[in-house]
Parts: sequence; C-alpha cells; structure tokens
Amino acid sequence: QSGHNSGVIHSGIYYTPGSLKARLCVRGATLAYEYCEKKGLPYNRCGKLIVAVEQEEIPRLKALYERGLQNNVRDLSMVDTKGIREREPYCRGVMALDSPYTGIVDWRMVALRYGTDFKEAGGTVVTEYEVNDISMVKESAAGSTEGMKYPIAIRDKKGNEVRCRYVLTCGGLYSDRLSQISGCSREPRIVPFRGDYLVLKPEKRYLVKGNIYPVPDPRFPFLGVHFTPRMDGSIWLGPNAVLAFKREGYKLYDFNARDFADALSFRGLQKLVMKNISYGIGEMYRGIFIGAQVKLLQKYIPEITLNDVLRGPAGVRAQALDRDGNLVDDFVFDGGVGDLGSRVLHVRNAPSPAATSSLAIAEMVADEVESRFSL
Repeated sequence: QSGHNSGVIHSGIYYTPGSLKARLCVRGATLAYEYCEKKGLPYNRCGKLIVAVEQEEIPRLKALYERGLQNNVRDLSMVDTKGIREREPYCRGVMALDSPYTGIVDWRMVALRYGTDFKEAGGTVVTEYEVNDISMVKESAAGSTEGMKYPIAIRDKKGNEVRCRYVLTCGGLYSDRLSQISGCSREPRIVPFRGDYLVLKPEKRYLVKGNIYPVPDPRFPFLGVHFTPRMDGSIWLGPNAVLAFKREGYKLYDFNARDFADALSFRGLQKLVMKNISYGIGEMYRGIFIGAQVKLLQKYIPEITLNDVLRGPAGVRAQALDRDGNLVDDFVFDGGVGDLGSRVLHVRNAPSPAATSSLAIAEMVADEVESRFSL
C-alpha cells in the first residue's frame, strides 16, 4: 500500500481539533521531515493550495483555516485570486488556503528504510509469508532449549512456523482477517476502495507546481480530485474512489472471488452504497470515461485538455467500515480474549494520513504494547 499512495506529507489541516488524527498528523509530519533529513532521503516541501472555485465554498475554506490554526499547523495563510496566481500561475480560484509546510516524498523508499532500520536493530523481515493461523502451542519448538518462552505459533499456508512471545499486527488491507484468525470479531470490516489516477503528459507538467486540492464537501465520504506532484517529476491527477474487486486490486480488472463476495455481502457496505448511490455512480463513470474526470480538473486549471492526460497508476485504500455503513475514522486496537488475546495486539485501523503519521503512530503503538504486555 505504501508504494501506491499519493506521496504527500500532509500538514494536518482537515482533522477535528484535539482529535488523535490531528495530533498524530501534525507530529508525524515533523517527525517525517526530521527522519528524511537524518537518513538522507529526498523530499520536497512544495506546499499545497486548497482552492475554492465557487463563492459558496469560501465559508468551508475559512472553517478549514480556523481548524488548521487550532491544530497548530505551521505557516497557514489565506490568499486571494492574486495570491493563487503567484503560487500556481495556471490555477483559477476565488480564494485559497496556502499550506507551505505540506510536502512530497517517495513513501515506498521511506518504508524500505524503516525495514532496514528494523533489521539493523536486530529484527528479521520475512516476506511471501501468508499467515493462516495464530494460536497458542502446548509444547516448545523442536530442538528448543528455552521451554515455553515463545508460546505463540504463527503459521503460513506452506506449513512454515514462527514462534513468538508476543504478536503485534499492522495488516492494512488484511487487518480484519488477521484479527479474525486469532479469534477476534470480524468488525470493523476492511473494504478496499481503489483510487485511479491520471497523469499529465511530460510536456504539460509546467501547469502544476505544488499540490492543488479542492475544498472538501462534507456530503461525500472522500476528498475529491486533486493535483499531486511526485518526486520523479510526474504529476498525478485524481483519484476517484471505486470499490476494488480484490483487496490488492491495483488494476481495473483485478478480481478475487473471496474478496468480492466478502465486500458485497457486508451489511455495512450495502448501507454505505445506498447512502451515496449517486456519488458512487459518478465516481465509476469518471473512472471509465476520463473526459468526465478532466472536466472536474478544468475547474481548477482550465488549460488542461483530454489530450494532455494519460491513464496512470492506482492506489487501494483499506477502508474500515462498521455494520451501519459508517467510515471508521479513528484508530482501532484489538486483542481478543483468553491466553492468546493477552499476548496479541492488532492495529485494525490506522486511517489516512497514516503514512504521514507513521512515526507518531509508532510511538503510540509502542506505548500500547508496553502497557498491554507489561513490558
């Protein structure tokens, strides 16, 4: 997932003042920049404009500004049409919120560096290990001289086994299934939503300098299309938000029968769809007919035409839903019951912007581990 996200380091504007999401994002952004400096990882603090293109959006934009100030987001300011043009010469709007502390980074590179740090600290990274059982064992591993020091066995589909004293899972798109394997509730359920991006052709990249975002509409569950510069110089446009037919369905025709059936049979998704039926149809339409997506983009940069864009990559959002169709917007920890539950901690939901907040989330998870396991 981290290798397919937008690559933005968010500043913390959107989130309810005093909320965990707000605090973690603001601290996480600071820690992310410090980490990149320390490790020599490239980043670009290119800034972001949240642009109102209609007068009716201005009250919501001003409310965002106040929210950002309450969240202690750095260097925020409101700018008029002239200020927009100074920062983004090809962007039109009646007013904008300027966030120069917003930046971009290659989160895949950062995640790989996290892995390197883990290994340098004495850890082992095992890949291609699809977990299908987490359980307590009644005897020590063959050849072990340490007795029952490691009473939990994690097994994969190939019969391999790893013995543990405690287990911490951060499973992303599979967090609910990992939790269920160890005896926890199936809810909140993860439903995958794919976001398809367009990309600007190289000769048109001059049209965008930094991040350009719309004013969020509270009637809809997702943010809307935006303009995102990348560390490789490309410009991503979008995304939309449509149900993915596979949990790791990064391509339009990716399909997994189990994943698809799980999603469609879940009461929470059915309720979400019914509450947002017209929005969902619009997102699907724009995913198929990119001219409709370009029309939305032209509200901000009128010079963009259908001939200036190509179909681009996609990301998949691990959206946690409750049975009433509500997006779970906060962190969810779970362990289960009994002996196994006392030794397992599942991070079942780490909502966006989890990459930006990752180091701050790590501090919180470490505290939770110490508390739960009395370490």
